[in-house]
Amino acid sequence: MRLVELSNLSVTYMTRGAPVRALRSASFTLEQGETLGIVGESGCGKTTLGLALLGMLPDSATVTGEFRFEGRNLVGLSKGERRALAWRRIAYVPQSAMNSLDPTAPLWRQFQRIWLAHGAGTSAEGMKMAQSLFRQVELDEKWLSAYPHELSGGMRQRVVIAFALMLRPSLLIADEPTTGLDVIVQRQLLAVLRRVRENHGMSMIFISHDIGAVAETCQRVAVMYAGSVVEEGDVDNVILSPRHPYAMGLARAFPDIRYPETPLISIAGLPPPLDQDIQGCSFAPRCPFAVEICTQVAPPVNGVGREAIACHRYGECNSLWRASADTNIWTSGSKVS
Repeated sequence: MRLVELSNLSVTYMTRGAPVRALRSASFTLEQGETLGIVGESGCGKTTLGLALLGMLPDSATVTGEFRFEGRNLVGLSKGERRALAWRRIAYVPQSAMNSLDPTAPLWRQFQRIWLAHGAGTSAEGMKMAQSLFRQVELDEKWLSAYPHELSGGMRQRVVIAFALMLRPSLLIADEPTTGLDVIVQRQLLAVLRRVRENHGMSMIFISHDIGAVAETCQRVAVMYAGSVVEEGDVDNVILSPRHPYAMGLARAFPDIRYPETPLISIAGLPPPLDQDIQGCSFAPRCPFAVEICTQVAPPVNGVGREAIACHRYGECNSLWRASADTNIWTSGSKVS
């Protein structure tokens, strides 16, 4: 069953200067019970995408396109209608747990506030649910009496996950949930996320710049660049044999312990300014495989089934992937025809 379908979703922020097109015709799908990773470098539109799905964009943002959730287009709904979906149908795990928790109240009281505000049941039922969810995220029930500052960063992230699950949503959006945590705590937290998603039968959108975390957590992945989804597909295909040159660059920049002597590449240049119109492919100025048409015409979306690649040279992706192993082509500035 298809839970989420994005079609040409765009977000434009109105500023004192030129409008900033932070999200540009993003499209992807998500099935019930599936986890989709969203990857890309900073400023590519990942967080804006997450906030658009949650209905948490500022008033300066204009949203166009479609975001169908459980068959209903949520674009254009009022704030009240979106609030009715929050927690119950769509829940959120933010990047910074400390900023999302009240430092002046013990955790059980914060849980009760949300529970009672949504009319989920009595106070006693809320406490039982809180205890159950703490056990599910591997926290002792005694921590319900603690204040946020008394917990470690990893423990606070588990608390936020427990809070997000209290009304049993069908979609969980996790925005960089492991940022700032050491690698051991990151691994533990990813295991918690996988387990609770499976136990609750939820779908999850996992936003991250960490390809390794996405590979470990997700079944599918969408690669974003300059506000657009440039490649979408099964996680093994996209990470192990990507077909869009930007995805190739990301994959080549990620270390693999199986091949410790393999040199890592760095994609030269910077993404285009999002307050300017983009002619042709947005990645063309940094792409070692760009040809003349790439600078003039926006690439079509190619692929079969749920595989999607926005590249003019899609038919040559296998040979381009082999050529991308040469670190020189990413730094020399010359183009590979």
